Amino acid sequence: MHSLSIPVCTAALFTFFFIASKFVPPRRHLQVEDRALVSGPLDPLAASKRNALRKEIKERRRELLPSYTAKLSHQDPSAYLENDVNLAAAGTDLDLMGCKHLRHVQNLQFLGSGYTKAVLKGALPRGLLIALKSVNHQGTDMRRCVEDFGDVEGCSELVSYKLIKEIMLLQRLQHPNIIKLHGHCQGNKWGSGITAALELGSPLQMIQLLQSPWEERFRMCLSLVRLLHYLSVSPLGSVALLDFQPRQFVTVAGELKLTDLDDATAGDQDCSTDTDCTLTFPQNNFTVPCTKGGTCQGLNEKRNLYNAYRYFFTYLLPHRAPPTLQPLVDKIMNSTRGLSSGINEILEAFEEILQLYMSGQYLKNLSPSLLRDYTAVKGMRVAGSVDYRCWPSYNQQGCVLSVHSAREAAHICSSHAQCTSFTISSQRTWAGRFLASFRSGFRDLIPDVNSALYVKRGGSSRAAAQRKERGSEVGGAGAGMSEVN
Repeated sequence: MHSLSIPVCTAALFTFFFIASKFVPPRRHLQVEDRALVSGPLDPLAASKRNALRKEIKERRRELLPSYTAKLSHQDPSAYLENDVNLAAAGTDLDLMGCKHLRHVQNLQFLGSGYTKAVLKGALPRGLLIALKSVNHQGTDMRRCVEDFGDVEGCSELVSYKLIKEIMLLQRLQHPNIIKLHGHCQGNKWGSGITAALELGSPLQMIQLLQSPWEERFRMCLSLVRLLHYLSVSPLGSVALLDFQPRQFVTVAGELKLTDLDDATAGDQDCSTDTDCTLTFPQNNFTVPCTKGGTCQGLNEKRNLYNAYRYFFTYLLPHRAPPTLQPLVDKIMNSTRGLSSGINEILEAFEEILQLYMSGQYLKNLSPSLLRDYTAVKGMRVAGSVDYRCWPSYNQQGCVLSVHSAREAAHICSSHAQCTSFTISSQRTWAGRFLASFRSGFRDLIPDVNSALYVKRGGSSRAAAQRKERGSEVGGAGAGMSEVN
């Protein structure tokens, strides 16, 4: 969902209306079937609009049926949807927050809005930060509906179904890479004040991610593959993400999570012939056989996987991967480009890369003698700021890279013409690897039991000569942009 910058007064006004509409008891909601759109006899045009809106609402209700659980097995779910429906009936026995909890949300801040929904950030009394998602009554979907049907209340009910569907899906689809549903608040009738309380994430910043180390980009792709594997065998069957875009995802503590599910669809597509089972993309078309049962089995999986290739793998996965892992990365790229492998095989390939990367087995060809050129000073680190840059780095102002061991750090330092020392700290990345800081020289050492300094033999005198020769240029913004991996 796109972020939107607005003046403080507008944000405050939006927050006021949000609180008033969501947590103040609403007036009785009248369903569109049970009221006249205009006073007196309906003219043919008004009657046509009413019938069209009624049809749209019933269609949205039918879309919700796959999300219902065995709780409704004792009755006809379609009849249940025709009347007043409680969101709790669609979920599992989760300990979710309700309206009485969400009334106490504090420090509301406007985060953004889209065609259908608006999102606010808030804090619960116990300090938990959450995202509150509700219908955007000023959004494109609401505006177009009112223009078409001329019925604000009926349109509010219609537009609300997207958020209702999302809540129902979040109750059923639970995975580390799907945003967590903390609770929801619903009025007495459909469409009368629907609010979802979600885990708070940060919008996925693709431009920033493109500039990040390969390890972080691989993490995003791995998270996505694990998610798609789950969606292929979810409790609702195979799930397709029809609106597959980076904006549908957020990050929480560095982990990729799907946050918008209103355009997800569960179950294999019906078909009569193989031509009904064709996926059309700008660069490629793919077809799966229509089964004897009349379904396009595997179509959802292929749709998700190729979109992952289009929007994520192409940009994030191959660039600056460790050279010894590049063949495995290329194999994944080729398999997903042509959809020659399924999600199970792709997940296995990702997990193999992860195991090689975390264990350091991809470094087996590095010479054991690399560290002989360095003097180790345990329990010490260099004082002062970093003095040259490399890319991509965990610190944009210096050269901080992920390494499996001091031997790999020595290999990297030896490949940088300006590197004379490196420090390895106890800080670890998500993959359990160490962070190493590379320098062209140092002035003072300070004690640090969590660090170890490695100085290239003869590096101190060479660094002094470099400082004398280069003067103030040492530490400059453009010094030494180097390839790392």
